[in-house]
Amino acid sequence: MARPGDRITLRQDLEALGFLAPFLLVFLVFIGWPLIYSVWLSLHRGTVYSDFYDVFGTMQFVGLRNYFEAIADPEFWWSIVLTFFYAALTIVPGMALSLGLALALNKGGRATGLMRSGFFLPNVFDIYVVGVIWLLIYNPNGGLLYHLLNAIGASELAGEGVLANPWLTLPAIALAMVLKNAGFGMILFLTSLNSINQSIFEAADVDGASPWQKLTNITIPLLKPIILFLSITGMVATLNAFAEIYAMTDNSGGSSLEIMGQTLRSARISGYHLFAIFDQSRYGEAAAVSFLLLIVALVVSLLNIKFLAAKE
Repeated sequence: MARPGDRITLRQDLEALGFLAPFLLVFLVFIGWPLIYSVWLSLHRGTVYSDFYDVFGTMQFVGLRNYFEAIADPEFWWSIVLTFFYAALTIVPGMALSLGLALALNKGGRATGLMRSGFFLPNVFDIYVVGVIWLLIYNPNGGLLYHLLNAIGASELAGEGVLANPWLTLPAIALAMVLKNAGFGMILFLTSLNSINQSIFEAADVDGASPWQKLTNITIPLLKPIILFLSITGMVATLNAFAEIYAMTDNSGGSSLEIMGQTLRSARISGYHLFAIFDQSRYGEAAAVSFLLLIVALVVSLLNIKFLAAKE
């Protein structure tokens, strides 16, 4: 026979399940089922003519062929190389700029709040909007960059525009994204800086520590959890980056260049590469590429945790 305590526990479990039911329903409909369907799609050959409502009907089962074809595609590996290069251009400089802003604006003052809001404001704008704005700035026919170079007598440096130069396209896009996202990291660093016990810095002052020693031996180690968070989220964002490439290269993936006999695009990073495959109606291969990128993201995240996580 069930004891009274068991009935109470069962009732509590049912009540908890009732509260969780709305979330579980939304999760299953919008995340669980699409994930299962993506796995299934990655094992099939789908085109624009496939009946996606008859999910087990018209598509041709190809097994792991989509994965093998994606791995054998030079453009896939080129996109991975460009993605890590783009990550190097955005994550570390972005964190350095965010930390610099946080240290500069950590002290109170009348103008400090206004400056914090001003630096954070670009982060609120949509990435595509920011990309279009920077596309106008980089415009070689009268853009702000052209006028600045012309003012210092170096208009010839603009040439056909930095976005038309295959070696400058990705750094130019990275600069725009670093300036856009610096405010978000600044807020996180400011929050962490305000939570540090000031007695630690007072003790360092008594010991005669220089500002650089306090920064490298106290501030940065205590900010390691935020650095880890920004590293992981930054890498995931880099792998998924698409809107800025779409906007600033006019949906071309950048200008062409020759690499080892292959004609490749200078800004075709992994997120845009995935979009290009999907845009060509190669849905099965696009699903396979998305899971390959998931594996890359997991590996990079684990490496970040291994080398950046605070040691007990």
